[in-house]
Amino acid sequence: MAWALPDEQSDYADRVLLRLADEAALVPLMWQFEVANTLLVNERRNRIQVAETSEFLLNLRQLAIVRDDAVPPTIESLTELGRRAQTSAYDALYLEVAVRRRLPLATMDKRLRAGAQQLGVTLFDPR
Repeated sequence: MAWALPDEQSDYADRVLLRLADEAALVPLMWQFEVANTLLVNERRNRIQVAETSEFLLNLRQLAIVRDDAVPPTIESLTELGRRAQTSAYDALYLEVAVRRRLPLATMDKRLRAGAQQLGVTLFDPR
């Protein structure tokens, strides 16, 4: 979401965006709800305008972002994973996809990065 919020942009996010020109990213189904919620909350906080949200969503559709269509994990397994990684259930879902699919995780969230390392999940290096 750093791509949508000017004050949260970073070199890491920019490099991930560049890699999405050539590679696909796999996200949990919940991702679309998180994107929509983040945009709406930041519109209300006047961090972005409706026109910027529309442009961002148009650009986002052009990226190779694929939703994981697997059966979601059980509440029990997601809770356990969140405990082990010391993350929220929402972040545990991203970890679950990375673990199950044996994929690196791209995130700037410090707690999620720490949880990934604790579980042995490789962090995505966009270089």
